[in-house]
Amino acid sequence: MSWLSIVWFILIAVLWTGYLILEGFDLGVGALLPFVAKNDEERSQAVKTIGPHWDGNEVWLLTAGGATFAAFPEWYATMFSGMYLALFLILVLLILRIAAIEWRKMIDSVKWRSTWDTIHTVAGFGVPLLFGVAFANLVQGMKIEVVDPMTLEAVSPPITDEVLVHSVHHLTGGFFSLLTVFTLLGGATVLLLALSQGAQFLSLKTAGPVHDRAEALSSKLSIIAAGVTAIWALWAVIAYAGSAWAWLPLVVAAIALIVSAALSQKALNNSMGSFLASSVGIAGAVSFIFVAMAPNVMKSSIDPAYSLTIAQASSSHSTLVVMLTVAIVMVPIVLAYTAYSYWVFRKRVSPEDVAENQGLLPKQIRVGANFLKG
Repeated sequence: MSWLSIVWFILIAVLWTGYLILEGFDLGVGALLPFVAKNDEERSQAVKTIGPHWDGNEVWLLTAGGATFAAFPEWYATMFSGMYLALFLILVLLILRIAAIEWRKMIDSVKWRSTWDTIHTVAGFGVPLLFGVAFANLVQGMKIEVVDPMTLEAVSPPITDEVLVHSVHHLTGGFFSLLTVFTLLGGATVLLLALSQGAQFLSLKTAGPVHDRAEALSSKLSIIAAGVTAIWALWAVIAYAGSAWAWLPLVVAAIALIVSAALSQKALNNSMGSFLASSVGIAGAVSFIFVAMAPNVMKSSIDPAYSLTIAQASSSHSTLVVMLTVAIVMVPIVLAYTAYSYWVFRKRVSPEDVAENQGLLPKQIRVGANFLKG
């Protein structure tokens, strides 16, 4: 296993951290729409808070997927073929969320916007839940075998480099093998962290009744999220972590989430501190997942010999060198632009900032006309 492979394993963890922190809060905002907003104007106010950011946040997902494909092609192939249905559902929900955000403003109809807001909420719950199940499977291990691609018959251990030249890693358990009590709890953990992040973000970015409801939800959700995360993480580190180093990011995550919950309470009422502490907690949780996986990228629950290791999944040395060169140049630029965009759109969104007329009037829409062009 080369040092470049390890560097890219860490960089992919960083990309997933960025995605789960940034996309986590805007998915949380979508999921919380029925709970923080009681009418059309308040829902528009809540959606407006993520308007400048959500599409940029999704770039982190595309980059994480692209980096995995280029740096660890066999990891990408095994994961996307074995988790095909789950990842397809995530893709469908993400597409529906895009439509919900972009199309809700196209027609000036409360019913129209309410329908898309409902779809937005479903996507806001579904995406983090499914991602949580996927990450929990990476920690727990899956029914992976090394098989002959022509016959799909399992190859008996030991699995040498010569054997891997003529065989592939293959998930044999099917979709429902991914659903266990542990992985479903992992899904609930990521969902609760997203909901907590969303409530904290709304309390930072809104004024009026939406702010008050978000603040009240934040104080409760942060405690629940910290508690459920602690249960899942302790289960994971005791049952599935192969290294004592996994305790280190776990302790960081635990402390950060406890601080976040404390700062969310009415006595302290520090929304910014709570949001930042929650972000550190998510970073610690992602670090724990990757440390628990190492030195594998996909663990086999059938036989450790069938696990796909970092070295086995890695691209060539020259590919990793070129990718690292590009990353060194581009990542700081992306981070700087992201920080700048959040600074520019740092002000709170008040009810007065919501436009009275949003989109075309229903009576102005002609049969066969393309309303997406205005």
